[in-house]
Amino acid sequence: MADFNERIIEEFRANDGTVTVAGFGRSLVLLHHRGARSGVERVTPVMGLPSEHGWLIAASKGGAPENPAWFHNLLAHPDTVIETPDDGEVAVHAERLEGDTRDAAWARFVEASPGFAEYERRTERTIPVVELRRR
Repeated sequence: MADFNERIIEEFRANDGTVTVAGFGRSLVLLHHRGARSGVERVTPVMGLPSEHGWLIAASKGGAPENPAWFHNLLAHPDTVIETPDDGEVAVHAERLEGDTRDAAWARFVEASPGFAEYERRTERTIPVVELRRR
């Protein structure tokens, strides 16, 4: 998976946010996050949907039974930076969405890509949705 992510990151940066691998197009943001325990800086490509205050991202991890590491890292260190196709680097604050707000945001992911509905079917956990609000 690391090699796949590295290819996506390289293509994103080389093509001003456009990624042809797996048909991602301009739907990704590069999420910078710091390890909750290690403090190590990492970059992870994630689907980003525009929202009123910034971007929405979903901790789907392909429907795995556990949340992705980046989600735990954001909870520990919510002030971070993302790289976007249109705005370049943007300072953001990560806020976990709850209740009806989370459900409405999740519905946007399912509408944007049917794969998210499949991820939801594969797992028993409620997939977290995070809003990355501009700082």
